[in-house]
Order: sequence, then C-alpha cells, then structure tokens
Amino acid sequence: QLQLVESGGGLVQPGGSLRLSCAARGVTLDYDIGWFRQAPGKEREGISCISQSGKSILYDDSVRGRFTISRDNFKTAVYLQMNSLKPEDTAVYYCAALRRDPFRPCIFRDPGSYTSWGQGTQVTVSS
Repeated sequence: QLQLVESGGGLVQPGGSLRLSCAARGVTLDYDIGWFRQAPGKEREGISCISQSGKSILYDDSVRGRFTISRDNFKTAVYLQMNSLKPEDTAVYYCAALRRDPFRPCIFRDPGSYTSWGQGTQVTVSS
C-alpha cells in the first residue's frame, strides 16, 4: 500500500506562510493528490486537489487565493504553499492519494474516496 509522508507543519503567526510537502516512500506519485485538514472537534475537510497530470487543480473557497497546490515534474512530491494564514487554518493537515482516470478532474469533497493517507502534520496559526 502506498505510504505518504507529510512535512512542513509548524507554528506561525497570523499572516505568515508555510509550505507543506507530501511524498511517497520509494515510489512516484502517479496519483491524484488531495490535501485535507481536521481541526479539533470538527470533521476532516478537503481543501485542494491536483490531478495526476497536474492539469486539474481545485480549491475550497476557504483557501482559494491563499493556498497553492503544485507537484514537481518528477512526480516525487506534491506541495501546498499556504500564505496569509489565519487562526482558523489551525488543524492537522493530511495528504491523500487516489488513482483514477487521469483525464478526469480531481476531486476533494469526499475524503472517503481517497485510498492512501499520510499521518498528518500539525499547523498552528497563533500570535
């Protein structure tokens, strides 16, 4: 089973930036990749996805314009650049992988559609 590893979380002040990374151990990421987050007491929510080809990219309204998802040309990692962070962005962030038709748009509304998950990385936005 695909093993994903997230990194890059931490403590940042409001308005600051962080860059999260998602990589797989020993394999290329020939998958759609989604980023999700879960705040204490809340359900896990999808915030962004990128298709295997990189041609389909989607964002939730809560992060559009502030977060940018990308993947490197060798498909070894997917990144989530987070700018203008707000206290309400505080959560554990997860990346997940889904293999599907590469010509279809990626999806992120349903975490249950994704088959492989990382362990999560904590992002705390606080002054």
